[in-house]
Amino acid sequence: MASSNMLKPFAKTPLIVLLGIAAVWLYWVTGSTGKVEAPIVQTETGLKQFATGSMAAFLSNNPPKDIAAFSFQDGAGVEKSLGDFKGRVILLNLWATWCAPCRKEMPDINQLQLELGGADFEVVALSLDRKGLEASAAFLKEVKADSLKLYIDTSSKSLSALKALGLPATLLIDRQGREVGRLLGPAQWSSPEAKALIKAVIAQK
Repeated sequence: MASSNMLKPFAKTPLIVLLGIAAVWLYWVTGSTGKVEAPIVQTETGLKQFATGSMAAFLSNNPPKDIAAFSFQDGAGVEKSLGDFKGRVILLNLWATWCAPCRKEMPDINQLQLELGGADFEVVALSLDRKGLEASAAFLKEVKADSLKLYIDTSSKSLSALKALGLPATLLIDRQGREVGRLLGPAQWSSPEAKALIKAVIAQK
């Protein structure tokens, strides 16, 4: 009964008009291919979906951005670059011994390396302290960040290369050496939100 009532408005419509309406509807549904196509579903791109809770200030890049080349040293004084880490996801953290917020977040960064560090991921905690290797090494020991390797850039050229406006600044870098996003200021890097964000990038083989 319900279906017959729905058809009443079309009862006096000429058949040729009804056929025309049907043809237009069929073309709209199938397109020029003549096949019924699945509807396009708009999905969220990039890593914005992970910018919640402790990672609410994370700014994602879609697509990822290339990073200007710069060099730094490891704890033995050997010159390094981000290219040396290609193939792994990197959390690049810029810090200094005089930076109070850096001191606050360093235990979390150390814990993150302890939990996720390995063949697929490494925290690169890069000191910009002009006092040199000894002062930076003493700082890491003082805050008990024994899971972190020492890296240092006494020239601070990395700041301008990365266009970082202050410390701490933390960049998430994919396996191809591109910046997928950054967070300015201290954060809880061992939080569930941070680990979910990083694991999502690690999963992008």
